[in-house]
Amino acid sequence: MYRFLFVPLVLTLLLMGCSDDPVSGLEEPPGEEALEVQVVEDVPADPITGVNDQGRPVGNNEFTFFSLRDNAVVARADSASTQWDIAFRGTTLIINGGVSGPGEGGALVLEETFHAVSEAPADADFRVDSDEGNAVPTGSGNGWYNYNPQVNLVTPIPGRTIAVRTADGRMAKLRIQSYYEGAPPEDELNAQEDEARYYTFEFAFQDDPESRSLRTLAE
Repeated sequence: MYRFLFVPLVLTLLLMGCSDDPVSGLEEPPGEEALEVQVVEDVPADPITGVNDQGRPVGNNEFTFFSLRDNAVVARADSASTQWDIAFRGTTLIINGGVSGPGEGGALVLEETFHAVSEAPADADFRVDSDEGNAVPTGSGNGWYNYNPQVNLVTPIPGRTIAVRTADGRMAKLRIQSYYEGAPPEDELNAQEDEARYYTFEFAFQDDPESRSLRTLAE
């Protein structure tokens, strides 16, 4: 009788000895940390300097180049480099890739709220700037904004986030918050008083080139 009880006792002791085995699968690896959200205010996007012969407002027709990796404006002299990721001119956004730059950049406008975008799209889903159109489409309702001609105002479309592949192939997400200097509340905007072509936006950048996680935490 005692001989038969010995086998299960040995097996129990062996299992107990393996409980600290790191490959036992008893604990799942921790998830990736949430990314920090950066807010950038009043990036000039070819501010209006006058009007043309038709009475339409015009600027200097120049882009402002921005690095999501460094969270900084990039000098126009470096526009032919991979130092920048996204650039702004009026309501037009370009990405450093395709016909707009030498980088690996691409973008995709998602119909999701900023914090709901927890993972970057597949590489095949990103669009690149081309002769047929930009990765971020222009025109009211097509990309990130609506234009109301009755009051001459540009406002971001709620619930839209721009997924960005940076010039060096890493991942980011971005949401335009305002097109006017000082980011006044939308219900207080006045085209005659508020200076247009100044972007305020929030973004999160994934520093790890092997990760597609864009998880952020809402405050």
